Amino acid sequence: MKWLVKILLKIFPRSFLQRVAGWGVPLLGLFYVGRGKECPICGCRRRKFLPYGYVTQRENALCPKCLSLERHRMIWLYLKEHTDLFDLRPQLLHIAPEVALMKPLRRIYTEVPERYQTADLESPLADMHFDIQHIPLQSESCEVIFCNHILEHVEDDGVALAELYRIMRPGGWGIILSPVDIEREHTFEDDSVSDPAERTRLFGQYDHRRVYGRDYVERLAAAGFEVEDIDFSEQLSEGAVNLYALSKEHLYIVRKR
Repeated sequence: MKWLVKILLKIFPRSFLQRVAGWGVPLLGLFYVGRGKECPICGCRRRKFLPYGYVTQRENALCPKCLSLERHRMIWLYLKEHTDLFDLRPQLLHIAPEVALMKPLRRIYTEVPERYQTADLESPLADMHFDIQHIPLQSESCEVIFCNHILEHVEDDGVALAELYRIMRPGGWGIILSPVDIEREHTFEDDSVSDPAERTRLFGQYDHRRVYGRDYVERLAAAGFEVEDIDFSEQLSEGAVNLYALSKEHLYIVRKR
């Protein structure tokens, strides 16, 4: 299964995979019937989840029903256990909306659909299309912002973060995740590297512009945010981490006072 997933990710563009994943992945999931893993978002139970990864394949990464990855399941548990978003349904901007989160959030916002907006540079799933370095929204127009695994792709992450800070209301909060190498003290970026294979070796993916280090929190704070770095898996039992197939990725919660 690993080789098949890896080939599909390499051959087909992301926009095409987004369109067909809704029926294709559940078919692959039939090979994993069982009850060893459970998705807290959709309730799917399987012997194990599907492998996933553009470069390095991760075991038990992809839920075959809702397409959640480890970070999506972690975010959902955090939202459910530590926020009132499901009850209050604040004005939410979801940038680069992941299907696993977008579909249940749309259901939660059914009675107030205008409060949930999605945006992306080119994804066919999004309501709006724009570059997060130039967000065409009014200042202080969003109460909550989700922007995950995007900053490593943009040309100037400082400009993008300044835009996210500008459109967030005072008292608002958000979740801004990026791949972070905790073994690295400082973020590494070098736009002079143009060879795709070399960029993949250095940055983890050919379309990544940087590898964040432990200074990621400082870069978020430089935009004006108050930042909370949460090692979420440490707050759960080992059994829960294993059942929900969570990774050790940290949660980065930002707030604007």
